[in-house]
Amino acid sequence: MTREPGESWVGASVRRAIAEEIDPIAEALLFVADHAVHLATVVRPALENNQLVISDRYTDSRYAYQQGTLEGLVPDPLAWLRQMHNGWTIIPELTFLLVLPVDVALIRCSGRGTREHFEYATFLTKVQGNYLALAREDPTRFILIDAQKREEEIQLFVADAIRSAAARSQSRHRH
Repeated sequence: MTREPGESWVGASVRRAIAEEIDPIAEALLFVADHAVHLATVVRPALENNQLVISDRYTDSRYAYQQGTLEGLVPDPLAWLRQMHNGWTIIPELTFLLVLPVDVALIRCSGRGTREHFEYATFLTKVQGNYLALAREDPTRFILIDAQKREEEIQLFVADAIRSAAARSQSRHRH
């Protein structure tokens, strides 16, 4: 189990950049740098040892969020972000996208105190649209989940889907 931003000093820099609301281009580049460190120190070594890697947030999160923050600053933000990842990132076998109405998401976030600059209705609506567009582009990888379902139901569904995918992957590697 891992996450992005990661636990390295680069991940800490990303979290600091978010808190300080630095320039969106600098923030996006820090996210990409954190991803590179995450791949080199966590993901690739685990995969080389035939371990299953489950990450809370990954490239698609960056594509969905930074596409919104970079709008108007770089032409075609999604293409710009993808080009930075081209040739060295690892595309996940499965991506679980928890879909939740934005107003419900904001209510859930309200108990945490201070909001990040990402956590506002207009921006989150755009992010959700970006995520859904990514899912339409790659429907065999994305599994959309109604995040209003009970937590236990979601956990069981995701666990079963991961087990099934892992069994298919092991079966392919044996042949």
